[in-house]
Amino acid sequence: MTILVTGAAGFIGYHLCERLLREGEQVVGLDNFNDYYEVQLKEDRFARLSEQPGFSGVRADIAQYDALNALFGQYQIKKVIHLAAQAGVRYSLTNPFAYLDTNLLGFGNMLEACRRHEVSHLVYASSSSVYGANVTMPFSVRHGVDHPVSLYAATKKANELMAHTYSHLYGLPTTGLRFFTVYGPWGRPDMAYFSFTRNIVAGKPIQVFNEGRMERDFTYIDDIIEGIVRLHGRPPKPDPAWDRERPDPGTSYAPYRVYNIGNHQPVALMHFIQTIEQKLGKKAKLEFQPMQPGDVKATFADIDDLTREIGFKPTTTIEEGIGRFIDWYTAYYNVI
Repeated sequence: MTILVTGAAGFIGYHLCERLLREGEQVVGLDNFNDYYEVQLKEDRFARLSEQPGFSGVRADIAQYDALNALFGQYQIKKVIHLAAQAGVRYSLTNPFAYLDTNLLGFGNMLEACRRHEVSHLVYASSSSVYGANVTMPFSVRHGVDHPVSLYAATKKANELMAHTYSHLYGLPTTGLRFFTVYGPWGRPDMAYFSFTRNIVAGKPIQVFNEGRMERDFTYIDDIIEGIVRLHGRPPKPDPAWDRERPDPGTSYAPYRVYNIGNHQPVALMHFIQTIEQKLGKKAKLEFQPMQPGDVKATFADIDDLTREIGFKPTTTIEEGIGRFIDWYTAYYNVI
């Protein structure tokens, strides 16, 4: 059965396609190659995928429904892992329409295409950002997420609501994954670990927000991919114990689930920076900055549901993960 992976030239999408192809799957990888960050990195990821048997690359925009619908028919798509999105919290403050077009219109188009072509399971990317103003740790799918603090977070919460509607109305099995700060080789240049490394190598200062008093549930890419691969073959079923008087936000009477997918071990930002310094053998020049609009002080994932469902258990330490990222970075950019 052919699997459609959207955002295939992106960080998580690229790694997921590689894993699926190694396992002998037929993969259609879709991406629109937007210029939110350096397009050459996306081209290089896509080129590596295109060399592998079983991969069909498609350049298209999910905001264009007719092209998306035709693709479903052409490749007889029955499974979808939807990772395409306009990412980034701070960018949503300056370019909100990119989020409205891709994350709302594009996701609506994806739901319609899945419904019309009777897709057996739609797995889609949500985000830890949906927890917004919540401060109870660890973040749980049992918690309400009605107070987003960025437009990006609001669009991801909207995706979960839209998915539930299609699960309810049409019986479309949908699974949302709330990713927690994914990092690793071939990563996104807009992410802090990438920009920190780039600036430390170049001898430039790095901006450290909230005076460094931040924590993130950094999750290595291989652990994330393992979770997605285990889950995509297990479409959700209605929860017979779901109670309309005490509704559980993480499950439903419809074939709908939401999971946190993170490391369950938040790391202090300053320790994260020190780990990069140790691997590079260079000290960072720190510029401490106040908290930024739309940002949160800490993230910490409760992954108990995903552990029970598929045995998900991240195994990669920060030291191992950062080491692998920097080995890739120095080779890719030919530095040090």
